Amino acid sequence: MTKLGNLVVGKKNKITIMGILNISPESFYKKSIKSTKSEISKYLLDMEENGADIIDIGGMSTAPYLKTIVSEKMESERIIKTIKIIQNLSNIPISVDTCRASVAKNALELGIDVINDISGLKYDPNMPKIIEKYSPSIILCSYSKRLVKGNLISATKKLLNESVKIAENAQISKDKIVVDPSIGFFRRSSDVKNNLPYTKIKSDWAKRDIEIIKKLKLLKTNFPILISISNKSFIGKLLGKENPADRNTGTAIAEMLSIINGASIIRTHNPQITSDVIKLTKSLTKKSKKGL
Repeated sequence: MTKLGNLVVGKKNKITIMGILNISPESFYKKSIKSTKSEISKYLLDMEENGADIIDIGGMSTAPYLKTIVSEKMESERIIKTIKIIQNLSNIPISVDTCRASVAKNALELGIDVINDISGLKYDPNMPKIIEKYSPSIILCSYSKRLVKGNLISATKKLLNESVKIAENAQISKDKIVVDPSIGFFRRSSDVKNNLPYTKIKSDWAKRDIEIIKKLKLLKTNFPILISISNKSFIGKLLGKENPADRNTGTAIAEMLSIINGASIIRTHNPQITSDVIKLTKSLTKKSKKGL
């Protein structure tokens, strides 16, 4: 049994919805950006009503193709403000999407449940120390500081195992770990120099993302898999949809295939659509009773 805070995830036939709350104006999906107290409050309540089981707060966009870096102070201020607003409204588990130790520390001191690190604890050398001190649940994303060659499925699994080892060395128990293959973060190069984590590859990045979804079962380990594909670039590239707001159909199809192939948690900008995807996927894959 794996827990994100007090939320049990990874149970058979149970798909968890993680709602994305971006408070970073530089984020790629402008419809998801909320900044004022009233915007954050309404968005949170809407997401809960539409099926979100946990909220993931992003105080700085980490899209490797955008110039998005902000100071750690600004990222922390945005996240702290939002955590306090949510805690006054709801008991929903809170995840913070950050790869910076100081930001994680400030959030954990407010009692949040989960750290979602796109670098799998590899970017900031102080992150494992903070994780060990506060012992939160963690989402470990696949990441390498070096160029990755060869079979990208095998490489992704290897990188995830490296991060699991770092977490275990930081005394994080296995029942607090979720893994994420990092859709959108394997690139030939970053279009901007922002010094944020992404994994460099020689092959086509969109094909890599598609292969991960198609062969997700090959990444299965003892840890639940989180997939974050909502409105992402590979969908835009495949469908010729430059505007992320036009990628909902592609997102729904990719989420359905991810669930069929073993994803336990779907991180999404639109919990209502994802809720429908989950219901439909369960109905379409449910085995018929004998004699029917």
